[in-house]
Amino acid sequence: MTLAIEAHGLTKRFGSTQALAGIDLEVEQGTILGVLGPNGAGKTTAVRILATLITPDSGTARVAGYDVVKDPREVRRSIGLTGQYASVDEDLTGVQNLVMIGRLLGLSSRGAKARAAELLAEFDLAEAGSRLAKTYSGGMRRRLDLAASLIGRPSVVYLDEPTTGLDPAKRDDVWNMVRSLVRQGTTVLLTTQYLEEADALANVITVIDHGLVIAHDTPQGLKRQVGGQTLEVRPLSVSDLGAVRGMLAAVGTREPEQPAPDLLSVPVADSSALDYVVRQLADARIPVAELALRLPSLDEVFYSLTGGAASGSAPADSAPILQEV
Repeated sequence: MTLAIEAHGLTKRFGSTQALAGIDLEVEQGTILGVLGPNGAGKTTAVRILATLITPDSGTARVAGYDVVKDPREVRRSIGLTGQYASVDEDLTGVQNLVMIGRLLGLSSRGAKARAAELLAEFDLAEAGSRLAKTYSGGMRRRLDLAASLIGRPSVVYLDEPTTGLDPAKRDDVWNMVRSLVRQGTTVLLTTQYLEEADALANVITVIDHGLVIAHDTPQGLKRQVGGQTLEVRPLSVSDLGAVRGMLAAVGTREPEQPAPDLLSVPVADSSALDYVVRQLADARIPVAELALRLPSLDEVFYSLTGGAASGSAPADSAPILQEV
């Protein structure tokens, strides 16, 4: 296994706030690590350390083989960073934004223009390239921002809540772009407040709470760790709800719930409950529109692990960003 990112024992304090209390992170090359955590968990602080924007108080971290403290310049040459908000210059065109970044990264004028044209085409922005960024929609700005982070062909990309504020369709566009990056061999570290985003994209998920890693596994693995499955039945006729409720009560680990007017659900210990209910439904000749046995959702896993719902950036993560020029 080749690690693109590895961190051990990272700590960081801002005044009286302990943002990181000794976290470990590992990201295999060419994969996506989703980093989740509630408000104040330390997600953005960890990204800032890995991007060399701030230094840890203790611990070590290497990105693309380079130490973030001893070799920050080499780390910066290896990474791309897209923050929570689009960082493009609104008074420049799409082309000008990308060319400017290319020149700052040391590309020749011709090379910067060629790379800008390539990325604008890849992100479906070629026709808008000559327009000022201030005329772009939110989704277009996010795409331009992501394109800007790829100008230098980084081997590692940090996406810090990249789809914040986007509607579902635009979010899907960004997801497809992220998948395309990974197919090309890029490693992605993704922090997000959208749990379905982590479920859809991440190969592995790390959950951080109070500056510590409290869980690390694949999305399916995390769901299995929480334990239990949920059996859901939606009869074709609401008149059958009473009979179905009795069937579910016989196999559930607690009383059935009714999350929708025509839907009943109950947690069950194992998949044998499904066989029992299928037989009971057949014997009673009750037709169903939906019958499913599912693992907990990532939202349910998150709540179980942290005791709360996912949310956005934290006060602990709001320390000033300082970058050496």
